[in-house]
Amino acid sequence: MLVFLSTLLLSLLGGYLLFNVLYLLFFALAGHRQSPALPATSAGLPRRICVLMPAYRADAVIQETGVEAVRHQYDGQADVQVIADGLQPATVQALRQQGAGVVEVTFAKSTKGKALLAALDLLPKQAYDVAVILDVDNVMAPGFLTQVNEAFAAGYRVVQGHRTAKNLDSPFAVLDACNEEINNHIFRQGHANLGMSSALIGSGMAFDYDYLHQLLQDIGDTPGEDKELDFRVLRDKFKIAYLPKAYVYDEKIPNSKVFATQRTRWLATQQEFLVKYFGEGLRQLGQGNWDFFDKIVQSMLLPRILLLGVLGLLVVLSILWPIGPGTNFWLGLLVGAGSALLLALPANLYTRQVGRAVLHLPVALGAMLLALLQIRKAKTSFMHTPHAARPASSSSQS
Repeated sequence: MLVFLSTLLLSLLGGYLLFNVLYLLFFALAGHRQSPALPATSAGLPRRICVLMPAYRADAVIQETGVEAVRHQYDGQADVQVIADGLQPATVQALRQQGAGVVEVTFAKSTKGKALLAALDLLPKQAYDVAVILDVDNVMAPGFLTQVNEAFAAGYRVVQGHRTAKNLDSPFAVLDACNEEINNHIFRQGHANLGMSSALIGSGMAFDYDYLHQLLQDIGDTPGEDKELDFRVLRDKFKIAYLPKAYVYDEKIPNSKVFATQRTRWLATQQEFLVKYFGEGLRQLGQGNWDFFDKIVQSMLLPRILLLGVLGLLVVLSILWPIGPGTNFWLGLLVGAGSALLLALPANLYTRQVGRAVLHLPVALGAMLLALLQIRKAKTSFMHTPHAARPASSSSQS
């Protein structure tokens, strides 16, 4: 009986892991198709853009990135509004002197979604056409707002830019940069190449200004406001465009402790929205809304580092205890998963530095296991990712 149950469980697990690998491989390959061009249209007058930068207790970094945003070149009106949550008065004054607007907010429990909603409630109505959301550490590459304007001229109401690494100064920063680009390739470029919606990523994204205000209503205390926005946009059946050449530089994590904190928040968010929207996902599928259903499928996927770890463990287990799917099956899945990730990794990250960082994957796997144990904590407290002030580097482009 024990052997039968073990075989059954391993077979079911094998089916689930096979689906994970096939999904990654399919969209990794799709990401290499020719990218669709934006519909040809006249941009007309430049749209009025509001750049929103929620800043939670990040005085040092916002004084650098805030002024970078103010200096960004754009032919039309582009106002930077820093949403100050816990910033020092001197920081607020310095930002205003540098030309940024500042909206001060205070919450018993801070979240980015609530900060954005509070700012839009306070800012003048109908003052802007487009809202761009940046994280406090983000820096826009030259031409970013121009490309956003062109996408809105083409008729899109929601756009995701290409977020990429600002720094590669530690093994975990390198791993985080690789993860970011793999996500860009699979969940944004791969989907866009097949005519599907790109996934939102939390920053470097732009919305029709009034539509964003509508989307943020009742956003609540979720730490995954970007995923909530994702589901709401897809429920409205709007296509999310991806701009692969519109770069936004993003600070990457420095060590395993921050990695665990960040992944804890991500895992909690993934679990939250799978439970919240699973039933609706089936209903939307019945109505032909494949983009919404695909978002449910993404929430069911195992994090990739866990996928590699589990498959490696099952290869060893199948050798020591040969029941259920054989060693060749598990080894084939491991090779397939690795191939998908290599296909999704851009050429500029095939470097010795990345090779050395890969040696830290066992530490990253341990941090991910720790994150799994802390999911409940992420649901009851605000797990803030610390940021350090550092300049952007164009070498991160891919």
